[in-house]
Amino acid sequence: MSGAVWGADARFAVYYAPSRDSAWWRAGSQWLGRDAESGEECVPPQPEGVTRPLADLTEAPRRYGWHGTLVAPFRLADGVTQHDVLQTAREWAHSQAAFMLPVGAATLGDFVALRPADQDGEANIGAVAASALRSLDALRARPSATDLARRLAAPLSERQRALLVEWGYPYVFDEFRFHMTLSNSLADADERAMLVAWWRAQTPRLGPLAIDHAALFVEPAPSAPFVLWQRVPFQNREVN
Repeated sequence: MSGAVWGADARFAVYYAPSRDSAWWRAGSQWLGRDAESGEECVPPQPEGVTRPLADLTEAPRRYGWHGTLVAPFRLADGVTQHDVLQTAREWAHSQAAFMLPVGAATLGDFVALRPADQDGEANIGAVAASALRSLDALRARPSATDLARRLAAPLSERQRALLVEWGYPYVFDEFRFHMTLSNSLADADERAMLVAWWRAQTPRLGPLAIDHAALFVEPAPSAPFVLWQRVPFQNREVN
């Protein structure tokens, strides 16, 4: 995808995605049934006790690809090019130092997701996301009055509404919660519990996440699957 040229309707995002050659990338892509970097389809596992096909439970996160959001998807401001996005992201990434992030499976509302396993990890990845947002914010197109009104109609706290107006997304800074989504919104608590149990059995083998780079993802057109466009390495890729 490195040489792709995206149209005016494209949205760009800064995500965390495990390294292409890592067991974490293979496990997450297989779970979602799609490799967002190669474009290949994957055969997902079928967790014990789950009666519905796993593909029916992961439709929403499959479109976005295996990732954790750092900067939510945005359209480009007038005069901004995809080269500007790549250059700015590379410059930002060069200022970041790598670290290891222990994670565990948990529910997040009605979703199942990977979450930081401790407060230090939560704080560290939150600082990365905040830095990325500040660095790339000038590239973002501001929403129209109609679009902003539609977004503000969602059930948000006053703090989240203020963040949405200023930064284009309500779940940033103190409202940011790093997660790597593993399911649709699932009403069945037993179904959620079985997915959590399956992933809790996998995480000891997979270990912590190496946060040593970020990835630029692109939604080529509205509602199209996101693709991993470019990976941007951190300055110090030695992880502790």
